[in-house]
Amino acid sequence: MSTQQPAMQIPAQLVKELRERTNAGFSDCRAALVEAGGDIEKAISVLRKKGQAAAAKKAQREASEGLVGNYIHAGGKIGVLVELNCESDFVARTEAFQQLSHDIAMHIAALDPRYVRREEVTPEMLEKERDIYKAQALATGKPEPVVEKIVNGKMEKFYEENCLYEQHYIKDESVTIGEMIAQAVIKLGENISIRRFVRFKVGEVSGGAAGPETAPVPVLA
Repeated sequence: MSTQQPAMQIPAQLVKELRERTNAGFSDCRAALVEAGGDIEKAISVLRKKGQAAAAKKAQREASEGLVGNYIHAGGKIGVLVELNCESDFVARTEAFQQLSHDIAMHIAALDPRYVRREEVTPEMLEKERDIYKAQALATGKPEPVVEKIVNGKMEKFYEENCLYEQHYIKDESVTIGEMIAQAVIKLGENISIRRFVRFKVGEVSGGAAGPETAPVPVLA
């Protein structure tokens, strides 16, 4: 006698809600909900993990196509150009890809990241930040092991605040820009990456990235 359990029945409305929140396909959303026992928040986590895995597999593929997205903030005081890459011109011309580039440009206008990824932060900048955080922690009188944990935590916060991929999306703080890219990889089926950006603000030089203490934002050629 078979002991196999029947497949869990997932309401169509729940699948629809998950699709609206994640932009994932119907079958992927349904499978994630089954895996999560019908819990939509857990299903979102499942989709994110799968998205990150899919993005990692595709990350080795060349992404030489794409477009330059743009956003001008109300009043014309802030403007952003961002180069978003994919593998084919076909994907670059899709509405979803163009909307992604616009959303990322808008996010950059709002949160003013200094780097695309954490790997771009210079050793000099990292050393400077770490020294500041360590001095602050030591001033509290805490022992060295605790100080090191505090410093590591502050460095992660530094990445989150200054690196585009690690910032939380301005319109949905439950997801990072990196996770948005991973979701787009699942939806569009190609390697997608942000290559560079520049943010201009009236009255600032070089998009606000000038000065000896600020690493320059990659400038679009």
